[in-house]
Amino acid sequence: MPRVSADRLLDDLVELAGIGGRPDGGVDRIAGSDADVLARRWLVERMGEAGLEAGLDEVNNVFGHPPGRGPWLLLGSHTDTVPAGGRLDGAYGVLAALEVARTLPGRVAVASFHDEEGVTGHGFAGSMWFCAGPQVELVSGYLELHVEQGPRLEAEGLELGVVGSIVGIDRYEVSFRGAANHAGTTPFALRRDAGRAAARAMAGLRELVLAIDPEMVANVGQVSFEPGAPNVVPGIATFQVEMRAAVDASLKAGEQRLRGEIERIAAEEGCQAEVRSATSWPPVAMFEGYVAALSRVCERSGRPWRLLDSGAGHDAEILASHVPAGMLFVPSHDGVSHSPLERTDDRLLVQGCQALADSVLEILGPEPPS
Repeated sequence: MPRVSADRLLDDLVELAGIGGRPDGGVDRIAGSDADVLARRWLVERMGEAGLEAGLDEVNNVFGHPPGRGPWLLLGSHTDTVPAGGRLDGAYGVLAALEVARTLPGRVAVASFHDEEGVTGHGFAGSMWFCAGPQVELVSGYLELHVEQGPRLEAEGLELGVVGSIVGIDRYEVSFRGAANHAGTTPFALRRDAGRAAARAMAGLRELVLAIDPEMVANVGQVSFEPGAPNVVPGIATFQVEMRAAVDASLKAGEQRLRGEIERIAAEEGCQAEVRSATSWPPVAMFEGYVAALSRVCERSGRPWRLLDSGAGHDAEILASHVPAGMLFVPSHDGVSHSPLERTDDRLLVQGCQALADSVLEILGPEPPS
């Protein structure tokens, strides 16, 4: 079985992290920034050295493939980051893909998609562009290796994860309208407190979604009270709710129960309420054949592993609408990502890269094309 080079992979990770690197160990490589463009040009050179025909397309995707017309199994991820991001998110998948291309010459193509993070755009801009153009016809399937960005694998003592699906994400704008009034002179019983109504709704969100699906999560990350003074009862409260689940029926049930709960709380607090759908991304299942192949590879490795859903979005969900797609995870230390503190042990990074190479052979077969 061909073995990937640990030294090449780890050296590449160090070198790429220096492009846009921060003193705290993090990386600023926002999509479209000078550092992002420099990193992509660096990657094109590395792909050329690996024998791939590589270049940048119109939206800044890097795509490299073996000589010929394909189609090829595509491996990749993204090299853009969030502000003060980590050195592994996205970049690890791209550089592991490059190392597999070196280890299995002529077998795979490699991509780094533009603006996966959506810091400067809507997210997934590069993979959407790729899938809407002629290049997708050169691809027979897609595999993406990524750090988990969560705590589950490490917490369970596992070293590899096979992604069964990528969660759907629904977001809602919620507003309560009550009556602003003097906080010192208005008794509780006579208040129409939009802030209290919002607080009740937010406090019950965890129980609401867990009653639907024990794997479902929700979040409120933005809250606004008006007029926003410590001595004024809030007359308007607005916040955004995000729900994530791997099952579409769970998301639909979440919306129904959220609307019902908001209506109930508004009536009890003497307020008016509105729930408006903001954005919606459906769950995406990975290709069953690839899930089975990756599972066989993990099982044969002798390393502890499990099947799990991805709680974060990835380019794989865009590719999955056009070609068979699959994903592998390695653990994230303490579940930290999108942070300079993002870390995964070198041993696990190399092990994940080897699992990716073994998965390519499991899917394509051991013999190179003639």
